Amino acid sequence: MRVDTWGGWVFVCMDPDAPPLRDYLEPAASMLDPFELEQMRYRWRQWLHFPCNWKVAIEAFNEGYHVAGTHPQLTRYSPKPTWSDGRGIHGVFGSQAREGTGGATAGAAGAADMRQGLADSLNQLWEEVNGTTTETMVRVANLLVEELPEGTPPAEVQMHLMRRTVEEDARRGVNWPRIDPAHFAAAGNVWHIFPNTVIIHGPTFALCYRARPDGHDPNRCIFEVYTLERFPEGTEPRPANLHRPDMDEASWRKVLCQDFSNMGAVQRGLRSRGCDGLRPSPIEERAIINFHRVLADYLGTGAPQPIE
Repeated sequence: MRVDTWGGWVFVCMDPDAPPLRDYLEPAASMLDPFELEQMRYRWRQWLHFPCNWKVAIEAFNEGYHVAGTHPQLTRYSPKPTWSDGRGIHGVFGSQAREGTGGATAGAAGAADMRQGLADSLNQLWEEVNGTTTETMVRVANLLVEELPEGTPPAEVQMHLMRRTVEEDARRGVNWPRIDPAHFAAAGNVWHIFPNTVIIHGPTFALCYRARPDGHDPNRCIFEVYTLERFPEGTEPRPANLHRPDMDEASWRKVLCQDFSNMGAVQRGLRSRGCDGLRPSPIEERAIINFHRVLADYLGTGAPQPIE
């Protein structure tokens, strides 16, 4: 077998004729390299079984289109529209409100007072996801109302949040990577690495998903979730990969439980005689369309077809 590494992950390939790993990962690798994922370490790791196949599981996290329906509490300040695209064999999507300021700030787009909006949205992510932000960033956001005067333009509030978080992280021995703002915006919020990995990336953190077939049962899969984060040298935790079979908030927090709640229903719906095909959004689900085109090319069957 062939073994190679990228971003801190070890890739094992049993096909001697497969392309080099770097070639396989492009253009995702070049877009994510500046985030220096290899400098991050596990903060927590968990897994469970889903009552759906691995493709259904990956699709659920390969678009932001579902947020309004599945996570309505996250749309307090913004409907969270996203852009989506296929990039080679991989896919990416991002917030249309991002504008190069970072995924952590997009949740407050539309807030009447960006100071309070950022504090609310980041605290919500910390409590309901336990990922896609850091404790340092949340602590800085909670001081915005004290540190900035009322009426501060939203862009200035966002930049103040980032600058102060960088300063606070540096004091505790965590250095942010230097990422060109244009590249930061082009990199989106979420990458789907074909076939079965999703990376929600940030400058010092990442929330990742991986789905694998569950033996020979095509109606089930093994689903893994883990967060990565930069830590001061010598303080990195070494969390065990915990089996959390119960889909409750005590184990998985609110947002992930919401995502998990419809997996079985989607699987049953796809196998229903009443399902003659799906109609993905041509704007917000391009990454999913690309996923199925690439998968069909690998398998030689099942390519997406127009619905009359």
